[in-house]
Amino acid sequence: MKKLNSVLVLLMLAAVPALAGDDGESVVLPDVEMIDVPTAGILDYYGFMLKTRFYSEGGVLGGLNFGVQERLNLGASMSVDRLVGSDSRIKMRRPEIQVKFRFYDGGYYIPAMAVGYSGQGYYYDQNTRKYLEKGKGLYLVGSKEIGFPGLALHGGFNVPDFDNNYLFSFLGLNYTLEDKVAFMLESDSMFHSDDPSRFNAGIRFYVTPYFQLDMAVREIGRNGTFDNGAPRRAERIVQMRYNTSF
Repeated sequence: MKKLNSVLVLLMLAAVPALAGDDGESVVLPDVEMIDVPTAGILDYYGFMLKTRFYSEGGVLGGLNFGVQERLNLGASMSVDRLVGSDSRIKMRRPEIQVKFRFYDGGYYIPAMAVGYSGQGYYYDQNTRKYLEKGKGLYLVGSKEIGFPGLALHGGFNVPDFDNNYLFSFLGLNYTLEDKVAFMLESDSMFHSDDPSRFNAGIRFYVTPYFQLDMAVREIGRNGTFDNGAPRRAERIVQMRYNTSF
């Protein structure tokens, strides 16, 4: 019962404010991230975003992000394994920070550009105290609308682990239809065979201009194990985001 109450609280935090009135605006705010891939979009000055992700085996990832300056966003996130369900082995993981600075707004040929850092990874290994799927680490990302209105391409490079300094790459594509629904495809963790790339796909529903609901599948086509022997397979997730200002 305590687990159920905790989940209900998370749902209320994410969903209730979005239904608590509308000032008449109908323009959807720019997306700051897709499924796992960041974009060059940022929250406005004094902007605020609350994120909740439900992942495999009853896990919940919560995050907060703030627009602390005109081009600078700061945030933090934390995951709780096995929060949903009957398993009593609930485990809170250490908080991770996120920083993003948008240094160029883009032009006719050049995409908008941002540099950032994210320590939030996935599948935490208790023995090594590291994520089996590392966070983005230090990254550079560009975003630009291509082809026709509503179709955007996001891509960049990242260094997730400063112990080996491997350079990875990521690429995302999303198409937004009438500010109501978006279709997302992304390829993440590219370039190195010892940490195989991931292919993710999902749908984002813009329930209101401020509240988004995502349904996605990560690791499509994967059927193997991580280095520690843990199974590596496709994972279904649900995400909720609420954007506002303070």
